[in-house]
Amino acid sequence: MGLLLSKLTTLFESFSSGSQAKILMLGLDSAGKTTILYKIKLNENVCTIPTIGFNVETVSPVKGVSFTVWDVGGQGKIRSLWNYYYQGTEGLVYVVDSNDRERMNESREELFRILQTDEMRGVPVMVIANKQDLPNVLSTAEVAERMCLHKLTSRKWFIQSACATTGEGIYDSMQELSTMVKEYKKGLK
Repeated sequence: MGLLLSKLTTLFESFSSGSQAKILMLGLDSAGKTTILYKIKLNENVCTIPTIGFNVETVSPVKGVSFTVWDVGGQGKIRSLWNYYYQGTEGLVYVVDSNDRERMNESREELFRILQTDEMRGVPVMVIANKQDLPNVLSTAEVAERMCLHKLTSRKWFIQSACATTGEGIYDSMQELSTMVKEYKKGLK
């Protein structure tokens, strides 16, 4: 825990503010999106309830990029509204519950539905294979296979194992996302 706190403190203090990026955080309900958001923002475990609507937080610079993270609820009825958040998105964080084998196909279908829209064309994707602390979870490689991530050939993507409650893997995923977002933004110019 001390090492994580040290890494996060170093991350947030050492990089000067540079560009800003709109990051959309999506995934099925109970995947851990809000827990991840507040772990990044506050480095605390925040007791969360299902998100009805959205949370928006600006996260201190990560490798020179400030993230404005839009955490949108993942319940079935809310997913039809996700497309209203796509415009201007420069990075997608897609959170997967690595322990929820029964809904892995549903999660994959939702991810590919998002990525097929014009607004999300080419946007880099960070898949966070969350809840890796639980017993009998799918490994990161198994999540990547079940999510068919190898089919994402027209964009940068990365999958990171993580545990939102401890913060393990979260720091690394934000570092990698920052690199992908910078490359994406260069390509837009």
